[in-house]
Amino acid sequence: MPGYKILIIEDEVKIARFVELELKYEGYEVEQAHDGREGLQKVLEGNFDLIILDVMLPSLNGMEVLRRLRQHSEIPVIMLTAKDDIMDKVMGLDNGADDYVTKPFAIEELLARIRVALKRKRVEAVSSKTLQLEKLVVDLEKYTISYDDNAIDLTKREFDLLKYLLENKNIVLSRDKILETVWGFDYFGDTNVVDVYVRYLRSKIDDKYNKKFIHTIRGVGYMIKYE
Repeated sequence: MPGYKILIIEDEVKIARFVELELKYEGYEVEQAHDGREGLQKVLEGNFDLIILDVMLPSLNGMEVLRRLRQHSEIPVIMLTAKDDIMDKVMGLDNGADDYVTKPFAIEELLARIRVALKRKRVEAVSSKTLQLEKLVVDLEKYTISYDDNAIDLTKREFDLLKYLLENKNIVLSRDKILETVWGFDYFGDTNVVDVYVRYLRSKIDDKYNKKFIHTIRGVGYMIKYE
């Protein structure tokens, strides 16, 4: 499945490199991290489609990485576990892992599980009719927004901006990119209009509910995430 980006969080460098080479041969984009904290930071700052996550990691173990990750993202995660450690498998699945592969593993099995997880992600993306961040919910079919079941009244432009930010949750978006996507390629005007509409959204959502969803990335643009 070319074009997909995968992060390998594995402290055994030889294993990580071997998996990276095999994935690149299959057409995937690949990055590595060799401890839990580095891996978690990369996930939250990057734009990955799937994570391969070892259980036994320095700095922050795989289970804790998974637990923290699931507070922000539903990105598919395949855990790497010891051969006979049933509890790791159970804990991983209970904490939100999509699948697991036991060490030592055949690369063909891992590749097959990756394909299944990415296919499931595509199906869910197509069938999903809502976008959600914490208690903030956008219903794409009904064209409504709510926070904790309280309706929020937005203009069409505000709705489109919020939708675009949520579709790119945890990703920094430049003002130019926002302008192209939300206002259209034929828009000719000042990029400050983005700042104006971000202020509108903040007044109706962040300020009203005492939350910090929309973050300013100085010199770049904006990102929506929940802290």
